[in-house]
Amino acid sequence: MFDLELVEKIYTALPDKVKKAKKELNRPLTYAEKILYSHLFETQELETFERGNAYVDFAPDRVAMQDATAQMALLQFINSGKKTTAVPSTVHCDHLIQAQVEGKTDLGVAKSANKEVYDFLESASNKYGIGFWKPGAGIIHQVVLENYAFPGGMMIGTDSHTVNAGGLGMVAIGVGGADAVDVMAGMAWELKMPKLIGIKLTGKLSGWSAAKDVILKVAGILTVKGGTGAIVEYFGEGAKSLSATGKGTICNMGAEVGATTSIFAYDESIERYLKATGREEVAVLANQVKKDLEADPEVYENPDLYYDEVIEINLSNLGPHLNGPFTPDRATPISQIGKTAKENGWPLEVSVGLIGSCTNSSYEDISRAASIAKQAVEKGLKTNAEFTITPGSEQVRYTIERDGFIDTFEKMGGKVFANACGPCIGQWAREGADKQEKNTIVHSFNRNFSKRADGNPNTHAFVASPEMVTALAIAGRLDFNPITDTLTNTNGEQIKLDPPVGEELPSKGFAVEDAGFQAPAENGSNVEIYVAADSQRLQLLYRFEPWNNKNITGAKLLIKALGKCTTDHISMAGPWLRYRGHLDNISNNMLIGAVNAFNSEINKVKNQLTGEYSTVPLVQRDYKEKGIPTVVVGDQNYGEGSSREHAAMEPRHLGVKAVIVKSFARIHETNLKKQGMLGLTFANENDYDLIQEDDSFNFIDLVEFAPEKTLTAEVVHSDGSKDLIKLNHTYNEQQIDWFRAGSALNLIREMTK
Repeated sequence: MFDLELVEKIYTALPDKVKKAKKELNRPLTYAEKILYSHLFETQELETFERGNAYVDFAPDRVAMQDATAQMALLQFINSGKKTTAVPSTVHCDHLIQAQVEGKTDLGVAKSANKEVYDFLESASNKYGIGFWKPGAGIIHQVVLENYAFPGGMMIGTDSHTVNAGGLGMVAIGVGGADAVDVMAGMAWELKMPKLIGIKLTGKLSGWSAAKDVILKVAGILTVKGGTGAIVEYFGEGAKSLSATGKGTICNMGAEVGATTSIFAYDESIERYLKATGREEVAVLANQVKKDLEADPEVYENPDLYYDEVIEINLSNLGPHLNGPFTPDRATPISQIGKTAKENGWPLEVSVGLIGSCTNSSYEDISRAASIAKQAVEKGLKTNAEFTITPGSEQVRYTIERDGFIDTFEKMGGKVFANACGPCIGQWAREGADKQEKNTIVHSFNRNFSKRADGNPNTHAFVASPEMVTALAIAGRLDFNPITDTLTNTNGEQIKLDPPVGEELPSKGFAVEDAGFQAPAENGSNVEIYVAADSQRLQLLYRFEPWNNKNITGAKLLIKALGKCTTDHISMAGPWLRYRGHLDNISNNMLIGAVNAFNSEINKVKNQLTGEYSTVPLVQRDYKEKGIPTVVVGDQNYGEGSSREHAAMEPRHLGVKAVIVKSFARIHETNLKKQGMLGLTFANENDYDLIQEDDSFNFIDLVEFAPEKTLTAEVVHSDGSKDLIKLNHTYNEQQIDWFRAGSALNLIREMTK
């Protein structure tokens, strides 16, 4: 078992830290506040921090990294000068395995194709004392839930769905690799004190409704940016009725509403899960401090007094939902999806149903989906869509195979992919996707942005619970409602599917032969990390140039992005994952998915030096070669989606100096700051409309850059006319120091000397 001494240490100190925080704030505390205030960095003075405004230094207990982001994180850590990590850390090889044939075959191909990267990650983990989860071990968030997450703890992870661990009562936050380097180097981790959204759950789920439907409903309420800068804390009798893995599903997709993280208090379902996954000692310790692993009673009695916003959902009245297409917050009840689809021209034929992923691959999820598949087999129903299963971990895969669920899925015509992210992140070699035909898929994943799963912009992806996905795959129709509708079996009989049933935890217990963990060398000082000079997959990092203490002038507009611009648009995944460890190569995908506001085209921008149009990376490389700074302009919630810091490192590497938008997603704004870039917002959002295609920017008062001081940019148009626009920022003194030094890593390196 991992981290027992760490857990003992935290629980021993927890009551006294909570008591001191309550005395300082002079009021009862929410559960999230108890964790936050008990994890202040050693040099951070205890005070009443203003939510949504005060920057606070924290000391997370652990760091987790998936293989795609770990490459850049470890390349940065190498440059930090540290000999070993200051906190327990792990690397999980889950992103680089492409789903194509079936699990074993695809895993073998991945091990061969990615050997150079896996060897690098393994050797770096060995050298710096990092736990290494081998390819095939499972998806980072499921593995963390099974092995590391614990109530009252705090962790960061280099993936936005790190928040999954909130299902076990942990404040778990997705970050960029530079943040991970800070914590692994023993530095304070800075976060703006989050606001708090309380969601009271009453009633109890039944029938076709699942935990997935809770977060699909919440996403419809809050939208993709409604949780930005906030922790979403669930409470109420309805919350206690949910399984721990159901709680994890809800927290996992909290990333889709922009939340800093989501969390449930410790209760009996979490206790059951800890015991089932071999961590009874943690449960025993947690029970000793149970009152500090939940909000104070006064909070639950009068939530409006303690949360910035309160939402109430009655689970007894909550029906199944489908969210999408193209955005995870477009929530439609299953009873209305047929009508809505016809009104919008969405394809009604379901071509593929996909279940699993880090969001919905628990034993409970699989068992409920298997109960629907079993009905199809026994009642003579023909499956009318392709069907795939992506297990979340080797432990889950081994257990569901032992209990016959995989056999049931295969009898239905299902295909089991590797224990990896696969189609959820675009690692899906889907046959025919290159034809870009209009089609509909349904899945139990978390995101469904355009081109996310298969690279086809015309694939309409809808998010639903695993059991609903299974039913829709059997029906082959988006407008099928299993609550009311029937299907015709091979004998011409009308068959109505019974509601799903499943087990919260396996009655025979979890089982696994090889979970896939590899402990680091006790002394890694002699371990060598090799990166070939001519490698196309890995590239040692160079030091970004510090600011020259002068105003930036003559900066050309590179692109004015129109509408939704996620990290997928800024730095696509899919086939580009192979270059995550090579900054120059992956920079060839910079902003190739963004829509140019001046021609509504993708990856086609004007080179102001030549007057010709070309791809975004080629135009930017021309500017860089000639020493000309550039600016990117964006819309609302710029950089939503994955935590990938490549979306910040690529423009930094290619010479972009500033990103000016209407509003930022939290992680991306932080990533820009960490890399020494200017992340600014229009003081007047309408000034976005002033920006023209041939504009240049002069930042006329950058030399006076200071916290809470508005900056001014002179926008020079091609006809010689000018507009002065005011720009807001959220930089504090430390973050301005990152900008001055060229990056946060540069400062760490200086301090390590």
